[in-house]
Amino acid sequence: MYGFSYLWHGMLLSDLQEISIPVWLYMVLAGLVYIVLGLVLTIGTHKAVQYEWISLKGAFPLWTTLLAAALGFFVYLVIFVLGITFAKAGAMHMVVDVLWQMFEQGMGGLAVSLGIIYDMHQRFLEQERAS
Repeated sequence: MYGFSYLWHGMLLSDLQEISIPVWLYMVLAGLVYIVLGLVLTIGTHKAVQYEWISLKGAFPLWTTLLAAALGFFVYLVIFVLGITFAKAGAMHMVVDVLWQMFEQGMGGLAVSLGIIYDMHQRFLEQERAS
């Protein structure tokens, strides 16, 4: 998610050149935000599996991606209400920004689901070796 954010704001839109704080401070703060978002996604995914809101037998990565995209929409709403944006005025920019935020968080959710699948696979292999 952090890399996608840098790609979007730093390279494609060159928003980072226009911020009023030092770029290194923005990158550190953004890193902390993305660590918290990743933690929320990971804990949320584990809870969703635990309470069987998401099944591991179905399209687990898809559902986790959709859950993360919903989180991305919520994050955008918070950012929009607080007025923290790189955006120029305009509805088109807002739509593109919310869609990007949902895509970015969705990719984070996909990474979380693939990490959980990998972890489960490793545990399965360890149990097979033990027996």
